[in-house]
Amino acid sequence: MFRTKIGVRFLFALGAALIFLGSSPAHSAQQPAGAGSQPKPGPAMTSEASMSQSSPQAQPGPKVSDFAWLEGRWRGEWGPRVAEQVWMAPKAGMMLGDFRVIENDKVLVIEFFSLVEKRGGINFYFRHFTPELVPWEKSDATLLKLTTADPKKSEFENPANGKPKRVVLTKLDADTYTWRSEIIPETGDTQIVEITYHRQPLAAIAPNSAANSHPKKK
Repeated sequence: MFRTKIGVRFLFALGAALIFLGSSPAHSAQQPAGAGSQPKPGPAMTSEASMSQSSPQAQPGPKVSDFAWLEGRWRGEWGPRVAEQVWMAPKAGMMLGDFRVIENDKVLVIEFFSLVEKRGGINFYFRHFTPELVPWEKSDATLLKLTTADPKKSEFENPANGKPKRVVLTKLDADTYTWRSEIIPETGDTQIVEITYHRQPLAAIAPNSAANSHPKKK
């Protein structure tokens, strides 16, 4: 009788323990593979897993520093005209430049432009002026947005109108690139302006200029 009571209690305790362990989340999570269904990942596990999978695939956005190769002076022939550009080095998320067209020793137009780094892209702004800095455009600066870019070619597109609709910069080598503008007027045919620019040497400083500027007293 005594042994029977012990057996009943033992079976009861064993059954309760098995029920408790079977319903315990900690026990289910610790079960080896193949011993039962795997636990569903919680929000934290899902977030960590997605981050670990997406991080290596994340691609950095374009940077103004990608256009650092433009820094310097450039010169190109445009029919009977001469086109000149000067680009400053990228700094504080932007590059600044100027442009002028000369024909028969007369300046026809000058232009100021900038590449500005924005969230998720790069904006290209420019405005035209007379030599007296009277603006041609009475509205805001023309805006083009970078749409495609690789180490050799960058394409900007105007989301508002076709003046110009597209500007494409194609790097031919370290000292040569082409600038192509596609102007699509409201009426009439599309106009293409393409100029091949060549890098120009910076003005050399005379080696003895510093010494000559402050001659030593004898």
